[in-house]
Amino acid sequence: MNATTKTDTTDDSAAKVQDAEADEAAAEATAEDTDTDVDEAAAEAAAEEEAAEAELAAGSPAAGSGIGAGAAAVVAAALGFVGLSGSWMGKVLSERETLTGQLKLSQSASASQQIHEVYADSWHTTALVNGVFALLALVVGALVLARPFFSSPIRPQAVWVRAVAWGAVGVAVIGLIVAVGMYFDLFAALPTAPATAPAPTQ
Repeated sequence: MNATTKTDTTDDSAAKVQDAEADEAAAEATAEDTDTDVDEAAAEAAAEEEAAEAELAAGSPAAGSGIGAGAAAVVAAALGFVGLSGSWMGKVLSERETLTGQLKLSQSASASQQIHEVYADSWHTTALVNGVFALLALVVGALVLARPFFSSPIRPQAVWVRAVAWGAVGVAVIGLIVAVGMYFDLFAALPTAPATAPAPTQ
């Protein structure tokens, strides 16, 4: 009887030892699988990061569109400033219009004709040129602001690009208002020639 009990106890101890060894082996296998998954995820993340850096270094479409949008915003701001303050082209065309008007005048031209040919056409030419520059600035600035909505997927722009583009649009609108007012003589009417009194009769 005692021999049988000892044999059963020995068998139970051996079974427990085997179960413990099996559990330890399973735990080690699970740890190895977890380490493998972590290593694979880290390797994939590193590969994606390297690919992104390579695309940026090679001039990817995203980087190119960001650079293009920034350059277009700066150009729009410059055009808006020119449209508001005037340009060398407007000055040259204005002087050319003045010279053309002087050549058209005859010695018997009235004062109103002289004002129109020499001054009015010159002012209107300057206003027209400034208005064209302001309109170009408005179009370019609006295209820069609308560009992200036409890309798929929508890519947000840099803050400074949006700020410069909005500034260009604002300056362009002011320049257009000033140009239209100058062209149609809304801010200051053209001077009028005084009426000549009839010569006294003798």
